[in-house]
Amino acid sequence: MTSELLGLTIESVRPLDGPAIEQARELQARLTKPAGSLGALEELSERLAGLAGSCPPPLLEPAELAIFAGDHGVHAQGVTPWPQVVTAQMVGNFLAGGAAVNALARQTGVGVTVVDVGVATDVPPAKGLISAKVRAGTRDMTVEPALTRAETTAALEVGIQIAHQLIDGGARILLTGDMGIANTTASAALIAAFTGREPGLVTGYGTGIDAPTHLRKVEVIGKALSLHGHLWQNDPARDPIAVLGAVGGLEHAALAGYILGAASRRVPVILDGVIAAAAALAAAALAPDSRDAMIAGHRSVEPGADVALTRLELAPLLDLGLRLGEGTGAVLAYPVVASAVRVLHEMATFDSIDIAPAP
Repeated sequence: MTSELLGLTIESVRPLDGPAIEQARELQARLTKPAGSLGALEELSERLAGLAGSCPPPLLEPAELAIFAGDHGVHAQGVTPWPQVVTAQMVGNFLAGGAAVNALARQTGVGVTVVDVGVATDVPPAKGLISAKVRAGTRDMTVEPALTRAETTAALEVGIQIAHQLIDGGARILLTGDMGIANTTASAALIAAFTGREPGLVTGYGTGIDAPTHLRKVEVIGKALSLHGHLWQNDPARDPIAVLGAVGGLEHAALAGYILGAASRRVPVILDGVIAAAAALAAAALAPDSRDAMIAGHRSVEPGADVALTRLELAPLLDLGLRLGEGTGAVLAYPVVASAVRVLHEMATFDSIDIAPAP
């Protein structure tokens, strides 16, 4: 069973509008440029028209980034040398405006909201912080499910509510961000579960761990999947919430809800890296048409991100060798996405300036 908010959100996710896509395609053909010369921007603009149900779709301003923060019980298994307290310390850094994502957001004009959905320690109230803690970090996935079903659903609904709040506040596009020491371990576990790939093929080096720690990380993920696979009978489509709860994080569940909330409002959402890609797999399993609202901001160096995006049939816009997280790749991709819509609004057509199109 799903809660009322989650169920209504899933039911509200609808396919793209075919006539709007065709109108955008016809408009692209009349713009003063050779056909196809804007490459991926053309397909993206058509999909955004289909999402909005209008051509041209609304300009994608303002843009809002939500950084969901949570801690992970699997940290106890030695999957990272970073202490867990760094999660809370980085939340403070985001709120003070001192992180990389803050600098990039100022450059691109993106608003930043930080959401404490599961930081293990208390985070003092501050401007830009939304306190929505479901619990103080997850349980250790190698011992028991990381989250109960009720906790997973609650975190999904936090994400849905944040999406609605930002959209109601005027946002025309949402961006994903995350913070949580050990969250690449949970991400790799989710990606392995949802795609059926072996842990070793989807597990990267995260914050720069050494080879022995990486091997430990792969073993930990394999142990967790063996322990919990029966919950979804080795078919994640049967029960995506069970998968999220068993091996995911509070930020993963919230991000999945955030994506579903955006899709239900027909607002695009730019995915950041491997954490967002893992959450996107869960969102797509819950509501397949939500994939149409997703835009892959960049190609993370984490191998699981490529696996997840391939499964989602999403091509990343940028390839900059990023692996920081926070939402940095999504923020950098935002001007590209916004530009895809602006050309439909502002480029002249051949007939409007009396230029003959190519035969």
